[in-house]
Amino acid sequence: MESEFWRERWARNQIGFHLPEVNPYLQRHWPQLALAEGAKVLVPLCGKSLDLMWLASRGHRVLGVESSEQAVEAFFSEQSLAPRITQRGVFKVYQADLIEVWCGDFFALDAEAVAGCTALYDRAALIALPPLMRAQYAEHLNRVLRPGCQGLLITLDYDQTQKAGPPFAVTDEEVKVLFGADWVLKVLEEQDILGESWKFVQDGVTRLEERGYQLTRC
Repeated sequence: MESEFWRERWARNQIGFHLPEVNPYLQRHWPQLALAEGAKVLVPLCGKSLDLMWLASRGHRVLGVESSEQAVEAFFSEQSLAPRITQRGVFKVYQADLIEVWCGDFFALDAEAVAGCTALYDRAALIALPPLMRAQYAEHLNRVLRPGCQGLLITLDYDQTQKAGPPFAVTDEEVKVLFGADWVLKVLEEQDILGESWKFVQDGVTRLEERGYQLTRC
């Protein structure tokens, strides 16, 4: 999906993908990454996620990337944060306390911009992208993130013929193809969440699995 697609979704308030609470996988599994105190975390396609605040509350510096300026402004307003706004190349950067959100195209992000990031958190980026863009996304992460980077990735897996994305189905096999050559992968948790996802049931989906992965950049 191009950036314009998501900007339109935000403009129309079609944001069913936004969680009104901190992601439970993040709370359960983030400590397993055993990151150094103050580690900087890259959060692609972050929207106005409360996960940014949770990460910052654990002492992390957070670098979110989001194409919708409306989403970025909503995040800082809803969290009662007054950001300092600067321009860094093609990105408009909002920063308050430990959180900075770069407003612009994720694929324009270069290695210099994320040089301090030793961690990655992806709850909604990979599953927001169609197949070709998922491959481009993985390749881009491989280019900009350094060896040793630790990550937490959360995916959904269902029969894509039963429902059009986004969010898109990403199988375990695809995760291995996308990341297996450059990251060490470990499945931390796998759940059947169809019973909690009435929209998927209404659309005729008969299987819905959620997986959490730990990633370590080789």
